[in-house]
Amino acid sequence: MHADGAGLGKVQVRLKWDPSPYGEPARHLDIIAATFAVGDPYGRPEYVVHTESRSPDGTINMTRHSETGLGLGFVEVMELEFERLSSAYGRVVVGVAIHQNGGPRTFGDLTHAEVLVVEGYRRLLTDDFAGVADATAATIAEFTRDASGAWHLGELIRGFDSNPAGFMAEMGGVRG
Repeated sequence: MHADGAGLGKVQVRLKWDPSPYGEPARHLDIIAATFAVGDPYGRPEYVVHTESRSPDGTINMTRHSETGLGLGFVEVMELEFERLSSAYGRVVVGVAIHQNGGPRTFGDLTHAEVLVVEGYRRLLTDDFAGVADATAATIAEFTRDASGAWHLGELIRGFDSNPAGFMAEMGGVRG
């Protein structure tokens, strides 16, 4: 939070997972964010950010992206700058989807998978996907703007049986 109590400022969603064993197709996960208008917070998203894309105004973007999970620590990172996000938006839903190339994969098939949401050095949320082990995609967090304009985080861990494209279409309909 900002020192003045104005809510969340710059937040990072970090993701890690172990790479596939030798000889198996790569395990490829993506962080996805959907942004919703103040007047239609559960309708169609105004825009969706994923992979190496960014929001039209640059307030939501990928700063690290992995297609394999190779690397130390968190190998995929999305940054959300709520202090700069237009007042036209009142809700942002963030989730993770597993690419299904090479056969069906669920979170239960992954090892050492974890998502971490931070603001600066402060941990806001962490999850290991154990609660959605049978899912191929999951919402993680819901950020909402209150009447004063301050952004707040709500945990929204829900599993889906979708590929990334299908998940993007349905993830925003979940109510916290």
